[in-house]
Amino acid sequence: MSGLALFLRGLMIGLAIAAPVGPIGLLCIQRTLAFGPRAGLVSGLGAATADALYGAVAAFGLTLISHALLAERMWIQVLGGIALVYIGTRMSTRPAAQESAVAPRGRGLVLYGSVLLLTLANPLTILSFVAVFATLGLSLAQHAAGSAALTVLGVFTGSALWWIFLSTAVARIGHALKPHTLRWIGGVAGALIAVIGLIGIATSGLL
Repeated sequence: MSGLALFLRGLMIGLAIAAPVGPIGLLCIQRTLAFGPRAGLVSGLGAATADALYGAVAAFGLTLISHALLAERMWIQVLGGIALVYIGTRMSTRPAAQESAVAPRGRGLVLYGSVLLLTLANPLTILSFVAVFATLGLSLAQHAAGSAALTVLGVFTGSALWWIFLSTAVARIGHALKPHTLRWIGGVAGALIAVIGLIGIATSGLL
């Protein structure tokens, strides 16, 4: 298989995994509405980086890492759930749209890092990548390291393209919304994120 074909397959995988709207998508939508498209995009790139890291684990056949993540998935899921509950509660009780229409300077790393960690806090994502890569024959067992790297680059690109599209589209819609509507959306999104976090904790096996 050519390098271009591997890259395009990786791109499609990245798009497919990033597109479903979950807590990360809701968070990026809320940040876009509150702080503008740059904040949403930076947050989305954190998710794209996490997708690429998990894709690398699958593509390079790093079973030791994947087994370690899955072995500790209960605690990782609990910590991720707690983080989602905290973020969602803050969003629903004090929507960011009430505070400022522009993200504070120097917060880009915080926006990026928080979504990166939240996305990594779902170790079951690695199962999706392993299953997809195995089905398509994209693991390192079938290809050289360079080919696997191209596939991972495609995953990051596909995921990043989705977040570029989402943040741009949401920002355009947001310009037509009134402040009270933005606050309502932020509150609902925060509540949903908090509920998803509680479900994650409840289904982790700890309780």
